[in-house]
Amino acid sequence: MKYDYLIVGAGIFGSVFAYEAKKRNKTCLVIDKRNHKGGNIYCENVNGINIHKYGAHIFHTNDKEIWDYVNQFAEFNNYINSPIAFAKGKFYNLPFNMNTFYQLWGTKTPAEAQIKIQEQKKAFGKENPQNLEEQAISLVGKDIYDTLIKEYTEKQWGRKASELPSFIIRRLPVRFTFDNNYFNDKYQGIPIGGYNVIIDNLLKDIEVKTETDFFENREYFESIADKVVFTGQIDEFFGYQFGTLEYRSLKFEHETLDIENYQGNAVVNYNDAEYPFTRIIEHKHFEFGKQEHTVITREFPDKWEIGKEAYYPINDDENQQKFDQYKALAQNTKNVIFGGRLAEFRYYDMHQIIGSALVKIKKEFNEN
Repeated sequence: MKYDYLIVGAGIFGSVFAYEAKKRNKTCLVIDKRNHKGGNIYCENVNGINIHKYGAHIFHTNDKEIWDYVNQFAEFNNYINSPIAFAKGKFYNLPFNMNTFYQLWGTKTPAEAQIKIQEQKKAFGKENPQNLEEQAISLVGKDIYDTLIKEYTEKQWGRKASELPSFIIRRLPVRFTFDNNYFNDKYQGIPIGGYNVIIDNLLKDIEVKTETDFFENREYFESIADKVVFTGQIDEFFGYQFGTLEYRSLKFEHETLDIENYQGNAVVNYNDAEYPFTRIIEHKHFEFGKQEHTVITREFPDKWEIGKEAYYPINDDENQQKFDQYKALAQNTKNVIFGGRLAEFRYYDMHQIIGSALVKIKKEFNEN
C-alpha cells in the first residue's frame, strides 16, 4: 500500500501531524522504534498508578487555542507543579519565592528579601556575565547560587557552571510573593488517566507500527509514502555528515514501595553533588492517588552518546553552527517534513510541540 505520509516517531509531533492529516483525508503510517506509542510522554500503568516513564511531564500553556485543542483528547485535572528542593540538609520551595527566601535567610517581607539579594549581587555579581555561574550570581546572589543552583546544574549538565553558557539560566524565575506554582501559565494540569489517553485518541484509526526502526529499512520506508514526516535526530537523518549534535541523556530507576506516601510531593529535587540523581518523582501525586502503595523514580543525568536516548539538546555555539548546516540541508530536501524536539534541535515544552505541528500542517496544506 502507498501512503500519503510516513510519520517517523509516535511522539506528540508525529501524533498531532497524523491526526490532522487524517482529518484532511490523507493516509498515514506511523512508525516508532520503541515498543510503545507516545514518545517521552508515555505512561506505564503500574498497579493503578500512571508512571511517567521518561521523567515528569506537566502540561502548561498560556495559549488558549492550544489548551482547547489538547482538551479535545483528554480531560485534565487541576494539578499545580510545586517542586521542592532538598539542599544542605533542608527543604526549599521552588521556584525562588518568598517561601524560599524565608527558608534561606529568615526574611519576612519582600523588601527584606530584595535588600538581601541586592547586597549579594553588588558584592559578587558581574556587570557582563560570561558564563552560567556569573549570570546566576548576578541574578540572585551567592547564597541562592551556592545552595540551590550550582551543584544541581553541574550534575544536570555534566560540566562546571563556570563552563556553561549564561543563556541557560537567564530567565531564572524570582518572585517576591509566597507563590510555589512553578509555572506562570494560565492553563496547567495532568490528563486524567495519563498521557496515553491523548496519544491513543490522536492515533485512533491510524496505522501504527512500534518496534520499527526507520534506519534499518530506510529505502523501503521512503518508497511506501509520498512524503516523510521525520521527528528523529536531524543529524542521524543526514548521516552525521557535519558531525554529531550533542545532548544530555537521562537514566531512570523505578521502584514500587509498599507504603502509601513516600515524599509527600510529586517532585523533589536533590541538589547536592553527594546524590547521583537530580530528583525523585512520586507519580501518584500527579493524579492525587489514594493507593496503598506508591511508585518512585530516581532520575539520573547521563552522558549522551549515539544509541542513547537524547533528551536535552546542548544549544551552545558549536552545536548551533552544526545544526544550522543540517537545517539548510533539510530545507532543500524534497518531500520530507522535519519537526519536533530532535529534528528541530530545540528543547520544546509539550504545548510548543503541538503548536509547531499545527503550524507545519497549515503550511503543508496551504491553509495560512
